[in-house]
Amino acid sequence: MSLQNERRSKLLKELNTIVSEGQNPATLDIDLLPTEDILRKLNDEDQKVAPALKEIIPHIAQAVDAIVCAFSKGARLIYIGAGTSGRLGVLDAAECPPTFSVDPSQVIGIIAGGEKAIQTAVEGAEDNTEMAIQDLHNHQLSADDVVVGIAASGRTPYVVSALNYAKEQGCVTVGVACSPNSAVLNAADIPLAAVVGPEALTGSTRMKSGTAQKLVLNMLSTASMIRSGKVYRNLMVDVNASNDKLKARAVRIVMQATECTEQEAVEALTHAEQSAKLAILMLLTGKTAEQGQALLDNNKGFLRAAVQEVEEDA
Repeated sequence: MSLQNERRSKLLKELNTIVSEGQNPATLDIDLLPTEDILRKLNDEDQKVAPALKEIIPHIAQAVDAIVCAFSKGARLIYIGAGTSGRLGVLDAAECPPTFSVDPSQVIGIIAGGEKAIQTAVEGAEDNTEMAIQDLHNHQLSADDVVVGIAASGRTPYVVSALNYAKEQGCVTVGVACSPNSAVLNAADIPLAAVVGPEALTGSTRMKSGTAQKLVLNMLSTASMIRSGKVYRNLMVDVNASNDKLKARAVRIVMQATECTEQEAVEALTHAEQSAKLAILMLLTGKTAEQGQALLDNNKGFLRAAVQEVEEDA
């Protein structure tokens, strides 16, 4: 048997053990169904995603605490994956600067094959173990960073290599996979097994598995930002008002937090240089922009704590 045939046979055996690659008995007739029934089948499968994640919330919390600790040291959250998993990491990372006004370098998404792979499949990228190490090296990986490896199958060599290298450098590592007892989970300090079962279309892990991974990444980044003082009540008070919609949202956030008028919100935002957090603090406490910023700095950016300090001093 040729080396190529041996590799294929080995991979076929491996795929047979991966939950996300299994054939779903509930959708064996999906190709015979009318449109609405196809959609009902897909929706039935989607219902299984959130309950599966509920089971691993304690483990997700461990990952969030590690990320918050990294942020407190000025370190980073780094997502790394291939294919759909890599694209989901890039997406979540890209949303953090406008949502929370963090530096683009604080949350990073790395995809096997580089930026080209975001839109086009790059042949062999997910199998390239050396590329994973080089990609992390290129981002000047620090021992204080948290590295989250993402792979629906849990076997992707690029991701396993990245996690092993990150662990060697002293990083906390997190594995997100949809197949239990997989290499990605075994390589991680904190394994997050989002087991949602076989896909409606066999092996199409952009579906339930992709949804599960996106939800996990949303939870990791959002909870970490909340724990880092980026949210007041349930408002995105650190939103980066970089376009007309976000500028209007900043006004609305200030109004919701303080019950002020639109004009009062606009004026406060002008004095606060468009910082919704600072504008809210000024309106709630009567402090100047300079005094308010000093209060926020003293409370590590936590608006609730800054307001409480003023109330206690009153």
